[in-house]
Amino acid sequence: MKRYNITVNGKAYDVAVEELDAGAAPAAPVAAAPAAAAPAAAAPAAAPVADGTKVSAPMPGTILDVKVSVGDTVAEGQALAILEAMKMENDINAPCAGKVLSVNVQKGAAVETGTLVCVIG
Repeated sequence: MKRYNITVNGKAYDVAVEELDAGAAPAAPVAAAPAAAAPAAAAPAAAPVADGTKVSAPMPGTILDVKVSVGDTVAEGQALAILEAMKMENDINAPCAGKVLSVNVQKGAAVETGTLVCVIG
């Protein structure tokens, strides 16, 4: 059995990996536990709101513009932000109508696929 320290999204995990022979049956899976000496996380962005529809970045890129503010009412399909990826500008549109509960990115921010952009309630 080999042990590894793996960091995912800034959180460290202590993982044990067992090498199996070609015909051996796998052992029962073991859940990974957070490492005792996890690195300190960077200051988080605005805390996401629990209720509402979460709108995430569809691809990695840079936020060129944020078109809405907290409290704005948006229609389904309305542009919430503009994401520049691969030298192209892409609108991130509202999947539903509602009120903007939180905006979790700012102009100029680099985002990854799945980064929370805003929450609509």
